[in-house]
Amino acid sequence: MATHLLFRDDAYLAETAATVTGLTPEGGVIVDRTVFYATAGGQPGDTGVLVRADGSEIALATAVYGPDKAEIIHVPAAPGGALPEIGEQVTLRLDWPVRHRRMRMHTALHLLSVALPYPVTGGSIGESESRLDFDIPDAGLDKDEITARVNAMIATGADVTESWITDAELDANPGLVKTMSVKPPRGTGRVRLVKIDGLDLQPCGGTHVRNVREIGAVQVTKIEKKGQQNRRVRLAFA
Repeated sequence: MATHLLFRDDAYLAETAATVTGLTPEGGVIVDRTVFYATAGGQPGDTGVLVRADGSEIALATAVYGPDKAEIIHVPAAPGGALPEIGEQVTLRLDWPVRHRRMRMHTALHLLSVALPYPVTGGSIGESESRLDFDIPDAGLDKDEITARVNAMIATGADVTESWITDAELDANPGLVKTMSVKPPRGTGRVRLVKIDGLDLQPCGGTHVRNVREIGAVQVTKIEKKGQQNRRVRLAFA
């Protein structure tokens, strides 16, 4: 049974009641609904706890997609411990400070892709520093200039919203896709678009803040050459 991805509807949900629907041979826990983002698109899987019906807690190190991409597996931090039973009612609770920093960072990377309007070849999201790799034939990038561009966009206070289009609509608008290495999440017949009002529109399955002011000040910390046409731009909270 597919896991209902609550974070797709509301990234600010920090916990939810759920029912255990399966256990993996490796000790992972599958539930019917979750607030845990599963590792994808350069964003790590969430950490937190699973609270059992008797009140005991199981620390969760991450969340990953199952082989069919329909279920999310919650991975305990300490393998080999006691696991809930199938059918047990549990509560899933995020490590919210970590998730929120990743939401801020993920949204900031969208703005970085506006400041540098080049194809994105890769990326990684962290709690304090993240990066995007760009296909840029000629370097000449200035850290301070890029920092100023991104912070100016943050200062606009633009709202961040989500909507959905069909796979066919995305195919008809290939220019929406900025990433060359990571394709938009597909397979359900529809794709989620993330809009930063007046600034950006692109397909993305990650978690974001509701307004860019929530990001706070950022700075480009390093620009690295990773090949003839590849530049890695690192972004951190200022």
